[in-house]
Amino acid sequence: MELDQLTECYKAMADKTRLNILALLRHEELCVCELVEILKMTQPSISQHLRKLKQARLVKERRSSQWIFYSIDGEIYPFIKANIEALPDLSHKIEELKASGGKVCC
Repeated sequence: MELDQLTECYKAMADKTRLNILALLRHEELCVCELVEILKMTQPSISQHLRKLKQARLVKERRSSQWIFYSIDGEIYPFIKANIEALPDLSHKIEELKASGGKVCC
């Protein structure tokens, strides 16, 4: 990994919301609408954070019909594994979303 790319990764992770997104995505792939519901933020705000994470190649996207699902980028994961594993376990937030009616959009 080049130093410039590593710098971009750490810059992208220097935000609490983006760290929360990474903490959620380490458990499973989620779409924007699920992140909006879990984090109680607007869709444009979540999308901006995801854009920054994607530019830093921390997350990747998968399209399914009209929805885009995000997950941790497996190629970058070995380089930042310790950082991501040190994030708090937010899997209960995903479970709460599922218990309240499941996926809100997809």
